[in-house]
Amino acid sequence: MAFPSSAVGSEFEANTVTVSTRRVLSYAAGVGETADHYLDDAHTAGIYAPPAFCVSLEWAVVAIDKRQAQIALPLEEARRGVHAIQDSIFHRPVVPGDTLTTRAQIVSAHPIKAGTLAVTKLDTVDAATGDPVVTSWSSAIYRGVEMDGEAKTLEPVPPLPEGALDGLGDDADRVRVPIPREMPHTYTECADIWNPIHTEREVALAAGLPDIILHGTATWALAAREVTRASAASEGRRLKRLHGRFVGMVIPGHDIQIRFERNAQSANLVRFDVRTHDGSTAIDQGFAVFD
Repeated sequence: MAFPSSAVGSEFEANTVTVSTRRVLSYAAGVGETADHYLDDAHTAGIYAPPAFCVSLEWAVVAIDKRQAQIALPLEEARRGVHAIQDSIFHRPVVPGDTLTTRAQIVSAHPIKAGTLAVTKLDTVDAATGDPVVTSWSSAIYRGVEMDGEAKTLEPVPPLPEGALDGLGDDADRVRVPIPREMPHTYTECADIWNPIHTEREVALAAGLPDIILHGTATWALAAREVTRASAASEGRRLKRLHGRFVGMVIPGHDIQIRFERNAQSANLVRFDVRTHDGSTAIDQGFAVFD
C-alpha cells in the first residue's frame, strides 16, 4: 500500500492523564536528571518534569498501533515509520497534579527519496483551561512507502531561529555520556515508551538492526540534560524550545559525545549535536532556546 495524502488532516484520539509524582520522578531518574527540582518531591519549591517528558505524553497518542489505524497502512508498513525530527516548544513546566490532554493531527506529508515524510503536530494543554503546555512537531519518514497523491500541507512547521543550523566550531564544548547496556530497558519503563527494537534483541536483529538501539527521544533528552546543565544551571523551566534530527543509531554499552555551543548572535540559542562511540552522528540540527 501507499501513504494516502488523504491522511493529512486526520486527528488522533486525544488522551487525558493526571500526572503523578511517581511518573515525574520515574522519568527524571530514567534520563539521569538528579537536580532537586526534578527528583526530590520534598523540595520546598516543589518538583516539575524535565522538559523532554513531553514525549511520554505524546507517545500515548501516536504509538505504532494508533498510527497504523489512523493512516490505514498495514502493520509492516506502519513499522517502517522512523522518527526523524522532534521539535518541541515549552509553554510552561509540567508539574505533578496536572491534568493534561494531548491531541495530535497529521499536518503535512510529501514524498521524498526514501519514501514519505509526514509531520504530526501535537498539542498538550491543561485539560481544565485549554491553556497550552507543550506544542510539538514530530516528523516521521516511512521508508520505502510511496505516497498516494500529491504533497499536502495544512500547517507549516515553525520557522527556525536565525543561525540555528550553523555548524559547530572546533572549540565547541564536549560532554561524554555513558550509555549503559540496560538504559533502553530503563527508559522504556520510566518514559512508558515501548517499541521492541529498543529492548528485545531478537526483534531488533530480525528488523535488520545490528543490536537493540537507544530511543531517539532518550538521546534527545540526554542532550537537553547536558545543554541545560551547562547553559541554565539545570533549570529546565528556562528551556523554551528543543529541536533535533535523528540521523543515526546509538548502541547501548558505549559512550556518546554531546557537543554544544552558544550562538554568537544570540546568547539564548545553543546549538548541539550528538556523536556515537565510532564518531558517526546520532542527532544533528540540534538547538535549544532558553529565556
